[in-house]
Amino acid sequence: MANNTRVSFVKAFEVLDSRGYPTIEMSLGLADGTVASVAVPAGASTGKYEAIESRDNDTARYEGKGVLHAIANVTDIIAPALTGLMADDQPAIDAVLLELDGTENKQRLGANAIVGTSLACARAAAQSHGVELYEYLGGHEAHVLPVPMFNVLNGGKHAPDGSDIQEFKLVPLGASTFREALRFGAETYHALHDVLHDAGAPTTVGDEGGFAPSFASNAAYLDVLMQAIERAGYRPGEQIAIGLDPAATTFFHHNEYVLHRDAHRLSTDEMIDYWADWLKHYPIISLEDPLAEEEWDGFQRLTSRLGKKVQIIGDDIFVTNKKFLQRGIDTGCCTGILIKPNQIGTVTETLETAKIAQQAGYACLVSHRSGETLDTSIADLAVALNCGQIKSGAPARGERVAKYNRLLHIEATLGDRAVFAGRAAFPRAGAA
Repeated sequence: MANNTRVSFVKAFEVLDSRGYPTIEMSLGLADGTVASVAVPAGASTGKYEAIESRDNDTARYEGKGVLHAIANVTDIIAPALTGLMADDQPAIDAVLLELDGTENKQRLGANAIVGTSLACARAAAQSHGVELYEYLGGHEAHVLPVPMFNVLNGGKHAPDGSDIQEFKLVPLGASTFREALRFGAETYHALHDVLHDAGAPTTVGDEGGFAPSFASNAAYLDVLMQAIERAGYRPGEQIAIGLDPAATTFFHHNEYVLHRDAHRLSTDEMIDYWADWLKHYPIISLEDPLAEEEWDGFQRLTSRLGKKVQIIGDDIFVTNKKFLQRGIDTGCCTGILIKPNQIGTVTETLETAKIAQQAGYACLVSHRSGETLDTSIADLAVALNCGQIKSGAPARGERVAKYNRLLHIEATLGDRAVFAGRAAFPRAGAA
């Protein structure tokens, strides 16, 4: 029995993600017969310093986006090194993966090969021990269901013909349970469809299931979102608030912010003024990447000015990396961090970064990627961290809904122990 969690095999396969591009699916077996599978997501809007995926760059296959090299790295390098190791010693497994790669950004083996292996070990160990993944990662204290952020209006790299702003999100913080929050979001999503249809706007969707209309200004997207919340019968700001992911790096050019929808070219301080004005007029409780990824001084000024009114989440600036996060903590940049396992590479690094953030009083928002799969690991991760926040796209498209449905099952499994984070996840919401 002592050796029953030893790794017996590690296999990788090339499959497709939600955008029709290749990604890696892992299958990992243990000596006791346990077999666990994990499929790896991929981002479109990526930070400059995040861990690097291995792609084949063979233009004769999948526009160069194939992952056969990454699969070969699993087969030829990772599998032999992990075979015989204890899958339930996650730090040891991840230490081996990091040593095998030997680079700062996982460029030798590929972040996709590494994170797939790391997550597969965690899932296999959880199954072998007869516990849910969230409990295996977070222990018995893992019981907080996160507030979902639904990306219902897509722009930026997710929908190039839409807004300059990449994501407009519904945040049902006034619900009493996760199940109710999911209903709030789904009902408002359908109401938004009707608002857009009545206005003669298209109701086709972007990569993450959100609608992607073309309006004359960026504020117009907020206006239709407010209409949808009210049309669904909810009170903006009280029952459903708004979160934004501008992904500002995507419209930062030659040291200025270029907002085509508004015909604006803004300096950093003018961009901060822009967000401050929106906060006065709309119930926005979360700003993610409101400035470009290397605007450290700008983030410091923005956080000093707005950080008590709204949570400011760093994604591209932090890339789930504890080194960058610590710099942000030390210099007063942001009040929260986006957590993406494939952005850093291993389960251990992900948990370490989240722990540092939480100890510093930073919010943790667990996130999907635009190129997703049916894998639901991030739903378990959000509960394991008790972080109270997750975003997985609109309440539509199977690869997005899979995460929300997994959270429904976790809530039911926890029963009376389940606590929905609700408004407590956003202590800055409604601050003067």
